[in-house]
Amino acid sequence: MVVIATVYLGLQLKNLSIDADILRSLPEDDPHAALLKQISEKFGGNSMGIIILETDNVYQTEVLEHIRSITDTLGYIEGILSVQSLTNIINIKGSELGIEVGQLVDEYELPTTSEQFEGLRNNVEANEMYKGTIVSEDATSTLIIFTLKDGANVSAVANAVIAKTEAMHLPEKLYYIGSPMLVTYISELMKNDLINLLPIAFLVIAIILLLAFRSASGVLLPLLTAVIAIIWSLGTMSLLGYKMSMISNNIPIILLAVGSAYTIHVLNRINQLKTTDRDEAISKALSYVMVPVILAAITTVIGFVSFIFGAYLDMIVDFGIFTALGTFFACLLSIFFAPALLDIFTSKKRNKELIPNKVRRSFLSEKLLSPLNILLFKHPKYVLLTWSALIALSIVGIFFIQRSVDIQEYFKKGNPTREAERIMIEKFGGVKPVFVLFKGDMQSPEVLKMMIKMGEYMKQSPDIYTTQSVADLIAEINFAITGERKVPDDQAVIEQFWFLLDGNEVMQRFVTEDLDEGIIISKFKSADNDAKKEFARYMDRFIEKNSTKDCRIEITGMPFVDITMDRSLINSQLGSISIAIVFVIIIVGLILRSLYSGLYASIPIVAAIIILFGVMGLTGISLNIATVLVASVALGIGIDYSIHIISHFNDTFQKTGDVRKAIQDAIMISGNAIIINVISVSAGFLVLVFSDMVPLQYFGILIALSMLGSSLGAMTLLPVILILVHSKEK
Repeated sequence: MVVIATVYLGLQLKNLSIDADILRSLPEDDPHAALLKQISEKFGGNSMGIIILETDNVYQTEVLEHIRSITDTLGYIEGILSVQSLTNIINIKGSELGIEVGQLVDEYELPTTSEQFEGLRNNVEANEMYKGTIVSEDATSTLIIFTLKDGANVSAVANAVIAKTEAMHLPEKLYYIGSPMLVTYISELMKNDLINLLPIAFLVIAIILLLAFRSASGVLLPLLTAVIAIIWSLGTMSLLGYKMSMISNNIPIILLAVGSAYTIHVLNRINQLKTTDRDEAISKALSYVMVPVILAAITTVIGFVSFIFGAYLDMIVDFGIFTALGTFFACLLSIFFAPALLDIFTSKKRNKELIPNKVRRSFLSEKLLSPLNILLFKHPKYVLLTWSALIALSIVGIFFIQRSVDIQEYFKKGNPTREAERIMIEKFGGVKPVFVLFKGDMQSPEVLKMMIKMGEYMKQSPDIYTTQSVADLIAEINFAITGERKVPDDQAVIEQFWFLLDGNEVMQRFVTEDLDEGIIISKFKSADNDAKKEFARYMDRFIEKNSTKDCRIEITGMPFVDITMDRSLINSQLGSISIAIVFVIIIVGLILRSLYSGLYASIPIVAAIIILFGVMGLTGISLNIATVLVASVALGIGIDYSIHIISHFNDTFQKTGDVRKAIQDAIMISGNAIIINVISVSAGFLVLVFSDMVPLQYFGILIALSMLGSSLGAMTLLPVILILVHSKEK
């Protein structure tokens, strides 16, 4: 059955694709997200890519030739709707023949003299729509902006843009930014991580398992169950039509941790039993570990499912669902599949060397577990005091945690994408798009004047450098005729001006075909969340005062989405952890028939999570859309250790009534499996340090840290609490 299911779901993997577009992951019920999607569909607002051409001086004939070549090349790429650059942007000027609406640069007769270039530079700087938006004020950089058609293959277009422009071998530096480029670049990084890092993680874990179990089954069974759980989870994802996101690419390595852990506990218990009969060993081992393994799986599933509550991004919800599903698969495989394989492929009689008359001694038991047992009973209060000090220090650190929702933090410093963002912020007024939607008659003087008024109001903000709208084009035509840069009072005049603009591709970016909606396009500079919140309040005041029935005004953009995402980081983090902890206490209490057992099992993991957040605050690791997953993942994985310790303790204590014996057995047997699991899986997670995506590097470090903390808590803090509680009962 397992083989058939694995082959079937494995074949589905070929249809699994990657979608790193945050826009498609935004919830439908969020007004800013919904409006952003709407604007993207109508105006191509969020489907714009940008090429930054950097040189010593843009105003040179050779440079303009290169800009023209890029512009023409992009225009022929399938999926691109329009291209705008210095060599084809609209230019409105008065002449002896009247108003001429043409191009700022004659692409067939490029400037060649210093006087011509000086005139071109003056024209650019005199135009409010282009100053600092198409050419930087220091004239060292220029933008080529392209808009994708609705429904275009984003990845194919972005890859074609990069391939065709790099094939030109231009002397200028080219940088790529904008939503299509970021989505494609992140997708490529994700593929590279899965292809390069996952096999390394497997190899590292395999080596550690070999050193721990010293047998082929000890290596193959944990990894095999993990691999099958991964195939089933991702195969189901593909079968149901879901795509991999920048969050769900963590699923394989998390399931590698979870899937191997359950099988490690089963194998460890089989190895520790004092019987030479294979069937008897498997049967007894399962009778001991089935309840704690199932309990660990249930609590882990709850930890992952908790992402569904309060998560802002759909990709985080999807991550929670399919990681929980993979955990369920891993649990089933460890209980049924791994023992079945062991039963079929091992000899009837077990190797007597593996089954001594007492608990099997090893390096771990001699050098770590035995001394730990002595320490717990000799100095329980010192252990408790040490944990109290660590928790107190960590609580202080929590107040220093910083939050960030900036997608650019996914890239390392010095990365071309980070450099592109720096240039956009320093020279072009920012990179985060802002859109103001106007609903009304786009040829009405009142509506157009309100757009101008809004644009001027926006530019008073320190984070808005310039704005663009159809109202600016109308004002520019009026300036060419009358010398006044304003919208005419007569709608008939506006309609005449409109005739001059009709058919120009730039109009698609500013107004709908029915002329009942139009937008102001701008860019926001600061990445600071407080600055975004202040800007939102600033804009809301204007909209509340000026929006009318005939001219309805709405605003959206990534700064506004970022505000909601930032708020959701805290809400989803607190919500998911609270839900998970409450359910863990209840379920552990019900299954072990003791509410106190549920409370005791939760203490080490709560302590570990507090320490985890404290480390984040003290080291400056920000809470973002990747690291927000860590606490719930840590809870899901880390609670297993406490469950195994307290289950083992209760089992022995009920039989003997001896606290010392119960603690010793739990530490020596379950503790052995915990240490093997922590070392192997932490090493696997630490492989993420070599990821090209910065949050995944931190994700790997933090998960490894949380596993260390929760395992130490399960093997020191929890036993000490049990010792002190039972000593008081006496």
